Amino acid sequence: MLRIVSFTFNGFAENTYLLIDKASRATAIVDPGMYTRAEQLTLSDYIAQEKLDVQYLLNTHAHIDHVLGNAFVLSTYPGIPFLLHPLDLPTLRAVATYAGPYGFAAYEPAEPTGELAAGQVIKLGESALEVRFAPGHAPGHVVFYDAAGGQVAGGDVLFKSSIGRTDLPGGDHNTLIKSIKTELLTLPDATVVYPGHGPSTTIGAERRGNPFLQ
Repeated sequence: MLRIVSFTFNGFAENTYLLIDKASRATAIVDPGMYTRAEQLTLSDYIAQEKLDVQYLLNTHAHIDHVLGNAFVLSTYPGIPFLLHPLDLPTLRAVATYAGPYGFAAYEPAEPTGELAAGQVIKLGESALEVRFAPGHAPGHVVFYDAAGGQVAGGDVLFKSSIGRTDLPGGDHNTLIKSIKTELLTLPDATVVYPGHGPSTTIGAERRGNPFLQ
């Protein structure tokens, strides 16, 4: 089972997650949004203090607020795999073209070392993450499902009482709604959703009360 620890970074109030196997401390960093030195140290100091074993860098998708810390993670924990769905590689590579105007002139790009695919299982110690393909907010968006723990790191697909925006390049509202209904609402109601922004929620709460899904 995994323990999920969250940090909120950058001007977009993006949630960066550590997915930690309770038995071995094997850890995946999901969507590192750190940009300032203080933010970088907040994450790395916590990892050092908890004696975590960082084994993966994972991106649910590659919008700027979710990838600002990719290069820092790879330089701090050299040799770990960096995995992204290939359909979001153009999204990632585009970040360098607009980071400056968005106020992130010091952004450093980083290239994935491997790919994510629907149905893929990522092992973290004694725990396992199932990759679920959930496009609509971004072309290559995925979520990471911890079935044993009843929780999902969901990126910008489903939020508390809301859904991901679809007005960015590569976004599509109908695709997003289909992704939510097939990849998230099929999970048990008690499943906790850890989104890319804002507070956590549950599948059941969103099934019953999310105004975009009624």
